Amino acid sequence: MEEKKKKTKLPCLLPVRCVLFMVLFAVGSCITGKELRDISHWWTIVATIVNIFTIVLLVFAAKKNGMTYGELIGYRKGSTKIRQIVLMSVLILVLGTGGMYLAGFLCYGVIPYASPMMIEPIPKILAILNFLPLPVTTALAEDGLYLGCGVNHIENKVPAIIIPAFFYALQHCFIPTLPDGRYVLYRFLSYLPLTIILCLYYHKKRNPVPVMIGHALIDMMTVSWVLATSLNPGFYEMMINM
Repeated sequence: MEEKKKKTKLPCLLPVRCVLFMVLFAVGSCITGKELRDISHWWTIVATIVNIFTIVLLVFAAKKNGMTYGELIGYRKGSTKIRQIVLMSVLILVLGTGGMYLAGFLCYGVIPYASPMMIEPIPKILAILNFLPLPVTTALAEDGLYLGCGVNHIENKVPAIIIPAFFYALQHCFIPTLPDGRYVLYRFLSYLPLTIILCLYYHKKRNPVPVMIGHALIDMMTVSWVLATSLNPGFYEMMINM
């Protein structure tokens, strides 16, 4: 009974990433004396920091509830087939890109639309060093939190899908954090269809591996753009003027 009671507290962690992103960007703005928009291009570095904190938090929370991180997310060795990974990766790419373009049209009246700040250059050395850590830690942190603490520990099917999917999408509204209502709505709508499907898939299959690998691959595409613009700033100018 006590173990079950502890486990039901895990969904309370779902908003933590939203709060962390807002706090870190606010602190960064205060420290640098710059507006939030002027430090938005640091989102990849901030995301990796938040990811590492989230992973540590998940490991600690799992241990406190008598589990390992693997048990928290329902990992089962040898239960994943290559076909599942390929299909999930394609699904994430299609839904992620489609959701972003549709949200861009609804909020900005432009297709295709993508936020220029998401591919702004950062110092070359940081772009290189962060190329692998960002997608890997993002999959472990986000899917660990929203699938492991959310879908796995909310009893009824509909809330177990909708609540984690809501916070899964909501966190993207603060990566980076900007005081712009239309931008927040755009980011939320971009990711909500995808997060609902991911939570629905996981609720049915209870296998996090295809989701995590597909998630890491699409994030690697994003960080590749940041790396490209950081190594060649002229490429960024070309992209935003297209």
